[in-house]
Amino acid sequence: MAIKRTAKVQAEIDRTRERLMEQQARLKELETKRTELENMEIVDIVRGLSIPLDDLSAILQSLKGGAIPALSTSGQLDPKSAKPKIITPENGDTDKEDNEE
Repeated sequence: MAIKRTAKVQAEIDRTRERLMEQQARLKELETKRTELENMEIVDIVRGLSIPLDDLSAILQSLKGGAIPALSTSGQLDPKSAKPKIITPENGDTDKEDNEE
């Protein structure tokens, strides 16, 4: 009887390991897909800037070295340029200032 119990537990362990391996493979696929999509977004952004290919490398190196201030094309807001929004279940989408009252 004890052998049956250990066999059942071992079978569950084996099934769990198999599912875990499947999920790890799925995770790797999703991470690869995310990277591909990010790369496509970067290419679209760079193409939208209409910078000659010969100049692109120099511009990117200058940005990396800090010689050129950050461009406003990054899509990020200056921290002081907009009020942060807080979404709460009670009142939906509201301004942070409204929640502090």
